[in-house]
Order: sequence, then C-alpha cells, then structure tokens
Amino acid sequence: MLSAVIATHDSERTLVPTLSALVPGVTSGLLRDVVIADGGSRDATAEVADIAGCRFMQSGAPLGTRLREAARAAKGAWLLFLPAGSIPSADWRAAAERFIADAERMDRAGSRAASFRLESAGDLVRPTLAELAALLRQVFGGVPHPDRGLLIARRFYDALGCHGDDAHADVALMRAIGRRRIAILPAGVVRRA
Repeated sequence: MLSAVIATHDSERTLVPTLSALVPGVTSGLLRDVVIADGGSRDATAEVADIAGCRFMQSGAPLGTRLREAARAAKGAWLLFLPAGSIPSADWRAAAERFIADAERMDRAGSRAASFRLESAGDLVRPTLAELAALLRQVFGGVPHPDRGLLIARRFYDALGCHGDDAHADVALMRAIGRRRIAILPAGVVRRA
C-alpha cells in the first residue's frame, strides 16, 4: 500500500532513527518497502540501508532526479517522502492509514496530499526560531517544508509531473500541490540533524 522514499547524503547517523520510526508501519503491513535516494554518501549510509532491508539507489544527480527515480522504483500505490533525520511520532501509522482510507473513500486520492505537523507546534512554551517560522509560514499561506514529510498517492504524484530535476524540487513539488490540497496529519515529526 505505502512506500517510503528517503533522501540521504552522508546520513548514516540520521537515517537510523528515521528507519526505526517506520518499523510499526512495516510490522502492520502498511509499509511495503523503503527506497533510499542517496546523493553519493561516503559514510556508512549504504550499510545502514542494507541492514534495514531497504533498496539503496545512489546517484550524483540533483535531489529531484533522485527522488523521482526512487519513487519509480517504489512498489506502493502511496508514497511517503522523508529526508533522513525527519522522525515521525509513534502515531504516524494510524494517522497515515486514516488519511489514506479517507482519501480513497472520498475519491480524493488524486487531489490531496498530507504532511506531518510540527511535533512541538502544540507546545509553544519554548519553540525554536525554526519552529516559529514554520508555524507562521503555515498560518499565513505557506506550504509545509519537505522536512515534515509528504504523503501522496502515486497517481497524484504522477499527475503533478513528479519531482523536477533541480536541487530544490522537493520544495517546488510542495508548492505545486498548494496549501489547500495538503492536509496536516495529527501525527508529528521531529527533525534531527
């Protein structure tokens, strides 16, 4: 049903917690496969991917090209794009399943996508500057940053023309989808650099 596509580059340390967070999706049968779109890592990123059972695709091509090729290799009807270091909260699987079921039931899989909420957006006691900026962007019409992930039906992704060929294709895709067609999932995501 769902394939994860994870962008990496020298990401051995940040890839481990991202993959660990996805394990409940694998054990429940929601997550079919994980494809790593690597940008020429010189560390142990390939070994981490191999140990975790991921498909590893390495290329010196720009990010957009790598993500598009990884998406083509993925098996699922739904795609979850995440960069290494973006870690969905424990409730991500239930939120993703609910969004997918609702989109398919309402026949909106070809016109809606989703992104995770900021993990600490509900707790504004001591937000970081980056969290405040992201929240303001969302409130005042911006689209979520790709670090928050993108859950999208393959047919919608294909209809949008996939990722472009440049280094900022992930941001361009979010803009092409538009704020009104990106639902914010109740599950959060944290970012580790």
